[in-house]
Amino acid sequence: MSRPTASWTPLSRTEMAARIARDIPEGWYVNLGIGVPTLVADHVPIEREVIFHAENGILGIGPAPDAAHVDPWLINAGKQYVTLRAGGSYIHHADSFGVIRGAHLDLCVLGAYEVAETGDIANWATSEHDTAPAVGGAMDLAVGARRLWVAMEHTTKEGRPRLVRACSYPLTAIGAVARVYTNLAVLDVTPGGFRVLDMVPGLTLDDLQELTEATLSPAS
Repeated sequence: MSRPTASWTPLSRTEMAARIARDIPEGWYVNLGIGVPTLVADHVPIEREVIFHAENGILGIGPAPDAAHVDPWLINAGKQYVTLRAGGSYIHHADSFGVIRGAHLDLCVLGAYEVAETGDIANWATSEHDTAPAVGGAMDLAVGARRLWVAMEHTTKEGRPRLVRACSYPLTAIGAVARVYTNLAVLDVTPGGFRVLDMVPGLTLDDLQELTEATLSPAS
């Protein structure tokens, strides 16, 4: 699927993370998946209290450390170095999953290969060549968090749509996604399919539809 000819620029991964961070309310408990979601913690102002959780047993994750302040013992579930905000804590792995399965997370932000118009999410693969060859804790997060947002590129490197009518990858969860943030737009998942809330400057709804398999509707 070819890109429409227009004067618009996709968001970078950092810009996507910053866009998501702006929408997270004060006081929410949030889990961040691998990929773009891990960058979100870097863009929440220190004066705004958002408690980030990692399933390997951390509550209160701060921004990524610079090279001079890396603690080799402090990593998130994606094995990336993190910091701990004031008041943060370490908890047992089983207790951490109790937080997830007990619906104590206000939000989880996951990456994905595909999201269907029904809210189905596919974020793992059976191929050894893909970067997420097993479902891991994503299935617990997708159904345990009160809300699930997805952060991903709008299309594959080959130009295939990632917002689809039905997922072709193995499913992580059915009907779980509430909102999708791509490098082109922000979309809510509604009973009628994807509703476009925001787009990058210069992009039109027709442009976006050309890059999307599922039918889009404008915000009312």
